[in-house]
Amino acid sequence: MPNIKNVTVIGAGVIGAGWIIRCLAHNKKIVAFDKNSKLKKRLIAEIKRTWPYVKKLFNKKKINLKNFKYVTSIEEALKNADFIQECVTENYAIKIKLMRTIGKYAKPNAIISSSSSGLLPTKIYSKCKNPARTIIGHPFNPVYMCPGVEIVPGKKTKKKFLKKANKFYKSISMNPIMVKKELPGYLADRLQEALWREALHIVNEGYASTKDLDRAIEDGPGLRWSIMGIFLTFHLAGGKGGMKHMLEQFGPSLKLPWTKLKAPELSKKLSSSVIKGTRQQTKGKSVAVISNIRDEYLVNLQKLRKKYENKLRK
Repeated sequence: MPNIKNVTVIGAGVIGAGWIIRCLAHNKKIVAFDKNSKLKKRLIAEIKRTWPYVKKLFNKKKINLKNFKYVTSIEEALKNADFIQECVTENYAIKIKLMRTIGKYAKPNAIISSSSSGLLPTKIYSKCKNPARTIIGHPFNPVYMCPGVEIVPGKKTKKKFLKKANKFYKSISMNPIMVKKELPGYLADRLQEALWREALHIVNEGYASTKDLDRAIEDGPGLRWSIMGIFLTFHLAGGKGGMKHMLEQFGPSLKLPWTKLKAPELSKKLSSSVIKGTRQQTKGKSVAVISNIRDEYLVNLQKLRKKYENKLRK
């Protein structure tokens, strides 16, 4: 199975830029497509901003911008692509129409992957030519830093294309998570959504500020979650008896009214509280400044984690 070299990214926003940066760091030839030609300047600036962190994470000396091309013609963008990563608005109508166009101009066996955060692939690709080669490749922001990617098949996706996609994502230093069958929201976003809804309820009902809730995660379970997930964490909570003892001891609490899960109404009052609270948390720092702090942290965290995850996962 030959390595995929020619990659086209459709959409040059935050997620698209992340894919472009990650692929460039792994010597892929990238064609970026966006109708807005003005985004090219912003994209180049983002590549330059992130490069100090990217080169440290992947042990690269320099980036080869000769491997990068920006076009505003979708036909030109797709003509040589072996792998297509779509990153447009999270909307069924927009994606269905776009996938029909991509299917029309892409090579017959080019893999088409959507960065959707939760839409069903079978519906997204319902008008796409040869849906056997279509998947979801859901990343995590920032894409150039986070190694996770959820691969979700549609009802017509063939295994050989899933295998090729898995190999491709591994070639750009990602850790693919193979979702067995499609479901709305996939895996991580369903978990994040549950946490997000509870957080909104707590703020809405005046129990804590956005800062309090973020600290509760940052200084508590968040530290554990960077090396082990919810199940292994709870397994350890059971002591010598592991998960069996944990379920016996804490299982009854599932019946307690600790969570609501149903989302609260996003009223003007709640929106204002969340926006005001997060603005205060930034302490006047710009998004770019905070992004740089985050990226430097993620580089150092992943290098540290590597030492321990090999002991735990292998």
